[in-house]
Order: sequence, then structure tokens, then C-alpha cells
Amino acid sequence: MTGDAEASLPLTVTTYVRLRGIPAPRARRRRRREPDDEHAPFAPGRDPRGLGDVVSALTREAGWDSQLAREDLMLQWNEVAGAQTAAHARPVALDAGVLTVQCDSTAWAKQLSLLRAEIVTRLARAHPDAGIEGIRFIGPDVPSWKWGTRTIPGRGPRDTYG
Repeated sequence: MTGDAEASLPLTVTTYVRLRGIPAPRARRRRRREPDDEHAPFAPGRDPRGLGDVVSALTREAGWDSQLAREDLMLQWNEVAGAQTAAHARPVALDAGVLTVQCDSTAWAKQLSLLRAEIVTRLARAHPDAGIEGIRFIGPDVPSWKWGTRTIPGRGPRDTYG
């Protein structure tokens, strides 16, 4: 056994190792690490960066770009669709690349569905990371007769509207 390895072990362990004939552990030498280029002082790339650059790098590395673009699209719907259109239609869902927009009336839904290609083009230009492939316009929510515990299948109360 080497002298410095024995000095680091307690006397009982050293005695046991000698009696059993187990080779003593060698003292490990610490390797000097070469200084990394990115941690070396005055190396290129060590200049301070702006907060916007740091946050954009973080979002890119975490894979949040598409989700943030979708949220940005929802918030900026007025600018993309126009003030008059935004007054009568609002985005309610974004699923599998299809944006669902709810309109005040079925007339607005029909008019906007005729302008679908233009609106999708505007959305793709304004928010390319959102991944909008299509858009769906729906009318207002209407009351449903299909609810409750005593509902039966069928056409419903059609004969009362006369």
C-alpha cells in the first residue's frame, strides 16, 4: 500500500486490508480541466445579452414558440381580422391547426366563410408559428331541447312551430 492511501483510511480498515491481502485503493489524482472556451474570461460570446434575446432563446429551447404564437393570435384577433369583423366574431378554440371562430349570427358566419381563404392567408402571414391550416366559422349558441333526465331520442318538438 502506498503511504498516502493508508493515511486517508482508518487504522482498523488498513489492518483488515493488509490481513486479507486486498489491494489498497490508489489515491485518485484530480485532473486539471482545460478551461472551456465559453467560461474563459474575455472569450467571444461572453458579452451581456439583452433580456429579449435571453427570453426568446429560452422559449425556443423549451419548445414554447408555437404555443406562444397561438396565444398571441388570440390576443391580436382585432388587428388580424379587422375591427368590424372582430366586433361580430371571436376565436373560441384552436385544435389541430383549425381555428374555430364564433360569430354573432349565422349571416356573419356565412359571410366570413366566403372570405375564409383571405383570412387564413392573413393569419398565416401575421402568425406563421401558430400553425393555422384552416378556419371554421360557427353561428351563435342556440338553446337545445336535448337535455334533462326525461329526454327521448327522436326529432323533438317539431310540430309546435307551425
